[in-house]
Amino acid sequence: PRVCVVGSGPAGFYTAQHILKHHGGALVDIYEKLPVPFGLVRFGVAPDHPEVKNVTNTFTQTARSGRCGFHGNVTVGRDVTVPELQQAYHAVVLSYGAEDNRVLGIPGENLPGVYSARAFVGWYNGLPENQDLKPDLSCETALILGHGNVALDIARILLSPLQLLRKTDITDSSLAALACSKVKRVWLAGRRGPLQVAFTIKELREMINLPGARAVLDPADFTGLENAVKDASRPRKRLTELMIKTALEKPVEMQAAAAAGAAAPREWGLKFQRSPQEVLPSADGRRARGVRMALTRLEGSGDSAKAIPTGDVEELECGLVLSSIGYRSLPLDPAVPFDSQRGVIPNSSGRVEGVPGLYCSGWVKRGPTGVIITTMNDSFDTAQSLLEDLQGGVLDISPSREGFGLVKNILHSRGVRPVSFSDWEKIDAAEVARGKAAGKPREKIVDPAEMLRIIGH
Repeated sequence: PRVCVVGSGPAGFYTAQHILKHHGGALVDIYEKLPVPFGLVRFGVAPDHPEVKNVTNTFTQTARSGRCGFHGNVTVGRDVTVPELQQAYHAVVLSYGAEDNRVLGIPGENLPGVYSARAFVGWYNGLPENQDLKPDLSCETALILGHGNVALDIARILLSPLQLLRKTDITDSSLAALACSKVKRVWLAGRRGPLQVAFTIKELREMINLPGARAVLDPADFTGLENAVKDASRPRKRLTELMIKTALEKPVEMQAAAAAGAAAPREWGLKFQRSPQEVLPSADGRRARGVRMALTRLEGSGDSAKAIPTGDVEELECGLVLSSIGYRSLPLDPAVPFDSQRGVIPNSSGRVEGVPGLYCSGWVKRGPTGVIITTMNDSFDTAQSLLEDLQGGVLDISPSREGFGLVKNILHSRGVRPVSFSDWEKIDAAEVARGKAAGKPREKIVDPAEMLRIIGH
């Protein structure tokens, strides 16, 4: 059986890995629109979390398998269509993730100074499409809308001492911009309360322990929560206890610094039960100067609690607004069913509804939630469905399929030159060499044209 996987992030690689491991004869081709693999492991994971990126070692083993092909620099839906892939392969798995972000849908969100978390993360992580972002970091206060791990990542990058960032694979240009940044206060605001935050304890602890930055949590936000959290799950309980402890602590060195009249260091804090209503323009209307927030009350409890506006509002002054309310998948090809309400491909256990031989895995299958391990399990689930369909004869593999041979001809006729995994390894070597010269693990190349020049395309 010839199988093709669209997307080379964790979902794509884990799907391919499972098929190759459990079917001794399957041939898998992975298609990727960029010349470089690994998706959000490369472009989403924070630069100061190198241990999370170690999964690329496993992905590299998969790509080097004699039964796996990698074809970068190929945009499915434009360079080759899904029906054309279905002609070339016995099965097609869509694992292309979430390429867009959810919008706030409020007045002023298009003002200069307002950015999506996705674009901001892409900017400091070297995602080619975000390299012209040039975020304005000339203000003192930044507001991040959202209480997830991505929101904490951004807060940490904005407030981290430069000497910590210099040792990471953060891009050179974003490091230069952060070196000139005036931001010294970051607020993270969410519509719901402390019991509904979506970040994890590891990320929170890292933020609390960030050198040169202090946490500003209001003890009033946590009144009575010790009782409410008694019945919560253990992770939720520990997370809430850490927030309560941080809110009640007054670190000794802060008091000493205050007594000595020292300038306050950088600080960050959590604001709860606030829902953005409008981004407020500066007097000349040219940029954001703050956000008007509706105060909310919670109806219901736990994860299902809903935030209802109380009618009261407050204004928060800030010159930088980052919207971290979630990523969003987009439809890829008119031939593929897509639920635009939920932003997913309708499926059951990864089998695309109404299209035999078409599968999906990862965020485009279940929505943009979870960490790499969640995506791994989800991708194994889809791969298992595909293997069962092979075993049960649901997938007919009697007609021979040409696989990449056919696709290569199509691409050639359209002037598209795919990038192989060994091509990527040349780009990788160049990045690592540049990084070494700068004392970093790598210096990412951010221009696709330059990537292609390195491999002589």
